[in-house]
Amino acid sequence: MIELVDVTLTYPDAAAPVLREVSLAVERGEMLLVVGGTGSGKSTLLAAISGAFPHSTGGELRGSVRVAGRDTREHRPRDLADVVGVVGQDPEATFVTGTVEEELAYTLEQLGLPPAVMRTRVEATLDQLGLAHLRARPLETLSGGEQQRVAIGAVLNAHPQVLVLDEPTSALDPAAAEDVLAAVHRLVHDLGLTVVLAEHRTERVAGLVDRVAVVAQGRVRVGEPAALLPAYEGAPPVVGLGALVGWQPVPITVREARRLAGPLAAQLGTSPPTGSYVPPGEPVLSARKVTVRHGSTTAVDGVDLDLHQGDVVALMGRNGAGKSSLLWALQGSGRRTSGSVRLADGAETAALDPVAARSRITLLPQPASDLLYLADVASECAAADGGSGRARAELDALVPGIADETDPRDLSEGGRLALALAVQLSADAEVVLLDEPTRGLDAVAKAALSARLRELAEQGRAVVVTTHDVEFAATCANRVVVLAGGEVVADGVATDVLRASPMLAPQVAKVLPHAGVLTVADVATRLARGGGRDG
Repeated sequence: MIELVDVTLTYPDAAAPVLREVSLAVERGEMLLVVGGTGSGKSTLLAAISGAFPHSTGGELRGSVRVAGRDTREHRPRDLADVVGVVGQDPEATFVTGTVEEELAYTLEQLGLPPAVMRTRVEATLDQLGLAHLRARPLETLSGGEQQRVAIGAVLNAHPQVLVLDEPTSALDPAAAEDVLAAVHRLVHDLGLTVVLAEHRTERVAGLVDRVAVVAQGRVRVGEPAALLPAYEGAPPVVGLGALVGWQPVPITVREARRLAGPLAAQLGTSPPTGSYVPPGEPVLSARKVTVRHGSTTAVDGVDLDLHQGDVVALMGRNGAGKSSLLWALQGSGRRTSGSVRLADGAETAALDPVAARSRITLLPQPASDLLYLADVASECAAADGGSGRARAELDALVPGIADETDPRDLSEGGRLALALAVQLSADAEVVLLDEPTRGLDAVAKAALSARLRELAEQGRAVVVTTHDVEFAATCANRVVVLAGGEVVADGVATDVLRASPMLAPQVAKVLPHAGVLTVADVATRLARGGGRDG
């Protein structure tokens, strides 16, 4: 179905190819996972398969890329639309109509199909993706997972033979991600669709795919998940757990790990809930009765929240729970219908001068690229820190090797996010608010960010991170606050809150639910101390 032979891809004016001598074949009905570090060339590989490289991106393609027998060098993306469907990270940016049903029909209208055929295909897609009850809903009222399914459905209506997905769950909560991936998996099995997807959160997809393509240093290695993932830095936590304790074969899924975990669970023993959350330091921010309304919708409903020195708070909840609205209300420049937010000295955040505010309470927005407006990376860093070098140091710690002269628009999604993070972290604010800071970051960059956030907490700052990435929350947060319907429904020690919910629990907590551990590092620490703690 897809065949690449000796493919080398070079962008315009690039000193070296981004991918070299890549050869791989993807069979009909196969599901291939593409993984690799930030900026490694994953999206470029997907662009080559869809025909976007070089027709839309520019650059030089050497070798041969064929999809369903068509040479992409001779067929532009529009000529491949009936063969390849592409869905990116931001489905909302692709919508052109008002409702679910209209969006699903739009592609068919462009193809000029008869009304009877259009109606049949739309109904089939509504059923296949579980969207029938949403057919009349305005697109802007859908959750992130629902929007992603609509975007996939709009592409599938053209009956492509190949579906290309670039980070399809990066902006989704765990439940929504599960729904989207389950729908894609059904299409593979029921329709024989060929799927190629790039995804940093391998724990979400490793158990669904047939093979994995690892992109690194311009090369691509392809093999079965069990063969390649154990050596990959972004492997699911259960792979790291299996390697730590010597399980053979190394498990790829939670289910496989549970079958092997009995002796380890007995060795670790049980650990009761920690109990009430004890603040690690003095209060730095106090929010009272914060309410945010957008028209007739109440996004945040009377929230009280205290932040303390040393806090790293993971603010979690499903898409649409009110997390971003609360973050902006805390920062002071966002909408706030009522309530107060004060810093330790009594200053109301909404009354702070914008320049002074950045050094006291800073926010990384979503999308992070909204912060970037200058011509190159060096200019962005200098504007952020006045030439002190702090922003550049922050960037190098997250994603090393980005050249000063690079235009931020030419960076990968993860690269732009890392640059925006560096810009905001360089302000050395008392309170740091980050809205989905891991979207597009690889495992190495996420580990570096987690360590940096803990370092900020040790310096006496307070950090709030909205995230759907439960594995990241498990590594960095000492406290978790869960929102639902704009209200706080849980607020406590990270270990207690995360392992109490099947949807929020990281993989290690699912494998060892009673041990009081969230990460592989937690297990290693307990084993080094000589085992468990009965409670």
